[in-house]
Amino acid sequence: MQKIAVYFSNYSSQYFQSVFEHLEISILSVFIAIFIAVPLGIISTHSTFLQKLTHRFFGMLRIIPSLTILVVAIPLVGTGIKPAVLALTILAIPPILINTMLGFQTLPSSVLETALGMGMSRTQTFFRIKLPLAFPVIFTGIRIAVVEVIASATLAAYIGAGGLGSIIVTGLGLMKMEILFIGGASVAILSLLCGEILNRIGNYITRYQRIDS
Repeated sequence: MQKIAVYFSNYSSQYFQSVFEHLEISILSVFIAIFIAVPLGIISTHSTFLQKLTHRFFGMLRIIPSLTILVVAIPLVGTGIKPAVLALTILAIPPILINTMLGFQTLPSSVLETALGMGMSRTQTFFRIKLPLAFPVIFTGIRIAVVEVIASATLAAYIGAGGLGSIIVTGLGLMKMEILFIGGASVAILSLLCGEILNRIGNYITRYQRIDS
């Protein structure tokens, strides 16, 4: 504990800079993934062929190690934040895409028929009925993606993108367990903390759906 205290007293500014870089890479990757996965997931629900194609394609990408994607991306976009964001975006897309498709596929047909019977247009039905009902499932996919991305963003350090992975790399290079512990524990705590915050946000937003339960 004394060595950990010494580290924070000497390198606190560098540590918080690494936390900021880690969050920056993770948040950017998740936002890009949302921008791609949610519309694609909604469109895919209208076609069985497209649904199977997107599910298999991004499922295949998901089993490719993120480090492999980083290595392949470096010749195309160089080192730094770009290949890291690319790899993490590919990692984040599948859970958001799958949950988006699931959310819209499991909408109760009786509610949709009622909305149409009330004279709602397709646009009104989508924004007032479909999207609110599907949102909890979509948001769960986003929460899963955030946790996975934060945990995997440590790889960004290997290509000069910074983040908490740089602390782990430093600990490995110097063979200092206290630095390794700080880096690893920070990633785990940050991942769990963000997951819990998003879980509370999701519960607050969808509280109206639990009033009768």
